[in-house]
Amino acid sequence: MRILKWLFIVLIVVVGAFSAYAVLFDQTYLFKAAYYNFSAIDDYTIFENNKVAKAKEDKPWPLATTYNKNAYPDSLNNLLEDLSTVGVLMIKNDSILFEKYWDGYSDSSLSGSFSVAKSITSILIGAAIKEGKIKSVEQRVGDFIPAFAVGDKAAVKIKDLLTMSSGTNWNESYWNPLAVTAEAYYGADLMKTATDVKMVDQPGSLHKYKSGDTQLLGLILEKVTGKKLSEYAAEKLWQPLGASNDALWSTDGPNGNTKAFCCFNTNTRDFARIGKFMLDSGKINGVSVIDSAYWTQSITACNIKDAKGLACNYYGYQWWLDPQHPEIFYARGILGQYIIAIPSKKIIIVRLAHKASKERVQTVPREVRALINWGLNS
Repeated sequence: MRILKWLFIVLIVVVGAFSAYAVLFDQTYLFKAAYYNFSAIDDYTIFENNKVAKAKEDKPWPLATTYNKNAYPDSLNNLLEDLSTVGVLMIKNDSILFEKYWDGYSDSSLSGSFSVAKSITSILIGAAIKEGKIKSVEQRVGDFIPAFAVGDKAAVKIKDLLTMSSGTNWNESYWNPLAVTAEAYYGADLMKTATDVKMVDQPGSLHKYKSGDTQLLGLILEKVTGKKLSEYAAEKLWQPLGASNDALWSTDGPNGNTKAFCCFNTNTRDFARIGKFMLDSGKINGVSVIDSAYWTQSITACNIKDAKGLACNYYGYQWWLDPQHPEIFYARGILGQYIIAIPSKKIIIVRLAHKASKERVQTVPREVRALINWGLNS
């Protein structure tokens, strides 16, 4: 009994100290982070969300004549199942060639995509440039966000954000609840979180993955368009692409800022529309939504020095690239969410899951390499 009593006292002290720290240092997001512990693909249920309205007349994907009859290797299936996949979809020549679902998910089941949203945000930056709302990727961030209009931050350009080379001290840690990424994910003031950074490197000199860079892009978009990202995404992408379902884009609170760096939620078939858009060179029904030059740079290696001192040959404007096959590009989420485009095959692969492999083959996750090989052989 005495031991239990002391354990109870220690627990009370720890909880009290934690609560005091969170309140005194304005880190109340820690309560939510502690309660939910780690991110999941259904986190849209714990956040406020804005609707990305579906098309008034959707454009369902037709089924290929060989639907679900093409080669699907057992080795790939085993890998996907080991990594808790909930859905995989292959589209070739604008028809569904193969799809499979697990754990009660279906072709219309909503799932989070985490950093896949970064690629969507990049597309929307291109659309805003096409419309003249942003002059070019060379425009200064400070023209839109006052915190970046003075001091060392004034040198940061939109291009630096697109290539993850802003030079800020944003700490992209997913395991430390005190890190700024957790604050952005669970917190209630994205403007403060994204702008309360310091410069540690010359902008454009070092590629270092930072969700904060994408969040700044989102804040810029909401300012120049006068719309929530969800509204602008519906106008420029979701409705013209013929999306069959409403998507959800999570925010930092009621009427708050959109989480541009993450948290775009939809299903496999509608995610594939983003892949088609990029396969079609940034056009919808033959009409350019983004300029061809912007589209090209989006999927071209930025070649900025990375943390290993090597030229970054695996990242463009918020799109990942395959160094083994430079034509192939993909959007990528932390728990294994992918939209993969293989232009030479006119193939789009979407994979949604609870887990991603930690193994990399030339910066490419193991399951992405397997999915790419599947696509190349289809």
